[in-house]
Amino acid sequence: MIRFICRLTVLAALVSSFGLGDTLFDAEKLSDVLQAKAYAQEGRRAATPKRVAAKAHQKRVLMVIAPKNFRDEELFKTREVIEAAGHSVILASLSTEESVGMLGGKAKPDITIAEAKAAEYDAVVFVGGSGAAVLLDHAQTLALARDADRAGKLVAAICIAPGILANSDLLRGKRATSWSGEHDHLKEKGAKVTNKRVEQDGRIITGNGPSAAKAFGEAIVRYLAKSQH
Repeated sequence: MIRFICRLTVLAALVSSFGLGDTLFDAEKLSDVLQAKAYAQEGRRAATPKRVAAKAHQKRVLMVIAPKNFRDEELFKTREVIEAAGHSVILASLSTEESVGMLGGKAKPDITIAEAKAAEYDAVVFVGGSGAAVLLDHAQTLALARDADRAGKLVAAICIAPGILANSDLLRGKRATSWSGEHDHLKEKGAKVTNKRVEQDGRIITGNGPSAAKAFGEAIVRYLAKSQH
């Protein structure tokens, strides 16, 4: 009994320290928070991202992040899933200066958005987070999304980043999901907004936020496995 009480005390301390307050305990949510905090503390996978050996089926995925305040899980967890499937990930942002996520995780882009050429990748993925707001109307970011679509590539976005696709006129008549605060914007741009965590309509995949990051990555991997490009 004493051991059980000690475990409960430790759990309560964890819940309190991570700011979960009086919300109903959710083991998966706590696991997500713990992992995000680990990224923040270690800054791992940022300066030295995992590189996989080249394989015949390997795809190249460009992930676009904000210069600051990207959402950690949407980058790190999604990238982890993609790389675990044997694909390579290249990071792009407005500059190649180190970017710090909303939870403190760090990532150093490989190239700038201006340097990115959609034709060189099998998929272009836009990461959300509050900082992604600066990309919603950024001309070169919108051009990258449109170029990827015209080239027949997979275009994906999560959280508020589907707004980039909407402003690129890629969601008109398409099913899409996003962070709830972006729903009206997507509808105004002609999207058929759903309440799914992850939505796919043809070559467009969208996710609704950090809790969907793993499933979002898995949807990208499934598409790449079937793609002949």
